[in-house]
Amino acid sequence: MPVIRICTNCQQKNRIPAEHLSDTGRCGSCKSPLAPLAEPLPVDATLFDEIVQSAKVPVLVDFWADWCGPCRMAAPEVAKTAAAMAGKALVLKVDTEANPQLSARFQVRGIPNFVVLSGGRSVFQQAGLVDHAQMEHWLETAASYAA
Repeated sequence: MPVIRICTNCQQKNRIPAEHLSDTGRCGSCKSPLAPLAEPLPVDATLFDEIVQSAKVPVLVDFWADWCGPCRMAAPEVAKTAAAMAGKALVLKVDTEANPQLSARFQVRGIPNFVVLSGGRSVFQQAGLVDHAQMEHWLETAASYAA
């Protein structure tokens, strides 16, 4: 299940396989570089599993809900983390209302809830509001586990 990314140069839609979301690619039309994913990616269970199983970099998962005030406060921090860690990590957003099976799989009891995965396995999990510096630290630590 590829992710659709739009080229900033020619506006062409490009299908990017999950295993290449952290890579710099090329637009299929104009051949301009396509930067690694630098924003949080909303996912369902199918896309979540595909990305986590094929990711070459650590993955931060933000479990959230639209009605949750602290989740809305965390969103800009999650976005900063995705931008700062582009190419070095992926950031996924899981809506707990739309994907209760994923929430149950990770025993999410409170939101926001952050899970860091490396090599398809959970290496860290914490509920509560944190800043982007803490999220980046988790991802850098997870990358050192894989190295």
